[in-house]
Amino acid sequence: MSRLPETGSIEVDAPAEAARVVDEIAADVATRMLIALDVDGTVLLEDETLSPGVVDAVAHAQAAGHEVMLATGRSWEGTRGVLRVLGLAPEYVVCSNGAAIMRRVDGDEVRYERFHTETFDPTEVLRLIHDNVTDAHYMVELADGQRLYTKPMGDWNLAQARRVPFAELSAHPVSRVVVVSPGQTEQDFVDLVHRIGLNQVSYAIGWTAWLDIAPMGVDKASALEMVRGWLGIDPAQVLVIGDGRNDVGMFRWALEHGGRAVAMAQGPDEVRDAAGETTLSVGDGGVAAVLRRL
Repeated sequence: MSRLPETGSIEVDAPAEAARVVDEIAADVATRMLIALDVDGTVLLEDETLSPGVVDAVAHAQAAGHEVMLATGRSWEGTRGVLRVLGLAPEYVVCSNGAAIMRRVDGDEVRYERFHTETFDPTEVLRLIHDNVTDAHYMVELADGQRLYTKPMGDWNLAQARRVPFAELSAHPVSRVVVVSPGQTEQDFVDLVHRIGLNQVSYAIGWTAWLDIAPMGVDKASALEMVRGWLGIDPAQVLVIGDGRNDVGMFRWALEHGGRAVAMAQGPDEVRDAAGETTLSVGDGGVAAVLRRL
């Protein structure tokens, strides 16, 4: 882009030169990309260390004028630290598999507010699962971001969460229900969903054998479409990168509108099949390999 005047100053150009500058600015806006990155298995390894080269690659994409953001199944509590280590302060962050969208407070690159939240009544879902899984651990996220859980959940970050009896989980509308069952496999959850039917909600099954349930029609794709509209980015200028079943929806959304969807090499077959491209694994720096080529 041509050099612009310093803020607060005025430069006067001939009409032809002014028109050229406007055209260049418009061209830059038209090619500005919305880049949405999953977190676990995409920018972070299983031990929560960073994928090789990802910090520099994110900085490269931002320097090129692109909007780089996170779209994750994590709650905001588990996401904010990832932003810091990546050096990111995007205008929006998609959390809780699309049920919560955070927005950066104007003039503050650190503080975010809960800008958009989707909720549903979890009573029936909780009853169905409770009747069919004997030893499950449950967590729900309320509209204000407060999290309630019944038993510790291993790798899940429960900072600021509150332990409650099972009956209290359905006392209020929730943004999500998370179910973890020790000893259950990923396939067990796939079979459970098919057996009991989850027709009035959206759900995702994690590769570490957890079930994440959201309001009907809500996922990363639905949230990213709102963000894309708010930012005024062309649908074809979208790039999404992820590794899990909860990323398949955003892959399809990006591809249907002419954008790009990239799966990590270690993702399940069905995830890689849903993407338009596959990059290196998270351990080999797959995200960095994609972003460096922008």
